[in-house]
Amino acid sequence: MSYTEGMLKEDALKGKTIIITGGGTGLGRSMSKYFLQLGANVVITSRKLEVLQNTAKELENETGGKVLAVQCDVRNYEEVENMVQETVKTFGSADVLVNNAAGNFISPTERLSPRAFDTIVDIVLKGSYNCTLALGKYWIKEKQTNKTVLSIVTTYAWTGSAYVVPSACAKAGVLSMTRSLAVEWAKYGIRMNAIAPGPFPTKGAWDRLVPGEFREKFDLKKQVPLRRAGEHQELCNLAAYLVSDFSAFVNGEVVTIDGGEWLQGAGEFNLFDEVTSEQWDLVEQMVRKAKSE
Repeated sequence: MSYTEGMLKEDALKGKTIIITGGGTGLGRSMSKYFLQLGANVVITSRKLEVLQNTAKELENETGGKVLAVQCDVRNYEEVENMVQETVKTFGSADVLVNNAAGNFISPTERLSPRAFDTIVDIVLKGSYNCTLALGKYWIKEKQTNKTVLSIVTTYAWTGSAYVVPSACAKAGVLSMTRSLAVEWAKYGIRMNAIAPGPFPTKGAWDRLVPGEFREKFDLKKQVPLRRAGEHQELCNLAAYLVSDFSAFVNGEVVTIDGGEWLQGAGEFNLFDEVTSEQWDLVEQMVRKAKSE
């Protein structure tokens, strides 16, 4: 077995209908494919209908599963409600929501316009809230239980991060919503969890976030103690577990999957990772000499 292989048995998600916002590309597409391989019906949404329809056809051909493509701007609550209605109309139910739609860019904060801040917060925080509220209202009204919301956040949701302030604010809000509703909605049979990924490169988002001329100078893999980026299947395995019934007692949790990246940046003396063996020999000699004096 390898971390690049699927983890759960083939029918682990059989009978579940899973909505994935931003499911047409990147990690959303990867999760959609694995969920389909595990027997789920999948609904993918974004603002770009043509991209969604092409992805839906590809995923159905690759997996033999059923995919519904629904155009939806998660910032617009009416469109979100329509997405829920289309899902129920097509598959008869909606069992899982994956809040994956996001936006981000790197910039000194003083260079940002209020509109730029609004764009990110509206997609990430307002969009996640809109989708969670619409599904939650539907499930509670219909007295449906064993439902799950999984949100994709980041490790800087709890630490903050320079140069991505709108995203940090929005992701922190999503994490707070997750933990708050995990308590409030548990009595309705709704579980709330989150994943905080480290670097999982995707062609589109990765290129926009870290442009080519900066990619070599600021190699994010060097910030990971395991010295590699994540494989999509690793995140898909974790996501599949958290939306499956195998994780029925996991609620209000955020699971970090980043190879130790945020911990390396958090420790006060982690910069000593770059000290060579020869330099450590000198340090030990200096320490011994200081103790003997």
